[in-house]
Amino acid sequence: MARVSTSPSPSPTTATPTYTERLRLPWWLWPTGLAVAALLAVEVWMGAAGVRAWLPFAVLVPLALATMAWLGRVRVAVTDGELRVDDARLPVRFVTDVVPLDADGRREVLGVGADPLAFVVQRPWIPGAVQVVLNDPDDPTPFWVVSSRRPVELAEALLAARDAAR
Repeated sequence: MARVSTSPSPSPTTATPTYTERLRLPWWLWPTGLAVAALLAVEVWMGAAGVRAWLPFAVLVPLALATMAWLGRVRVAVTDGELRVDDARLPVRFVTDVVPLDADGRREVLGVGADPLAFVVQRPWIPGAVQVVLNDPDDPTPFWVVSSRRPVELAEALLAARDAAR
């Protein structure tokens, strides 16, 4: 015998639009970084005995791993009516427009004519980005530029969150 639930189901229009992405390093940078650290350690070692034989490897290889992990720590998320980029938060009510950028568009926005007041979180190993145009009278920042591997999806999530907040 099948049971029929009489409780109201959540409406799909009340769901909060979300997007999340981590700006990790590409896989090929990990072995490259480790190889550079090992090469530097070999240069310091140069066949010496004692502490100089193991200390460069014990310091430089973990340091390279920690640096690469730190470079890939930044998270981009659209949740709870905010754009969150690492520790920075932007309420979506201040978003006027969102423009997905390819590599050429990002280069143009961040190039010679770039606005020095813009908030930029750019990772050179990620070709795409979004430009978030702001309308906040209390903030001199005209726009944010944030790297993204999926700029169109991020732009759509931001616009949907902005529209849901209004």
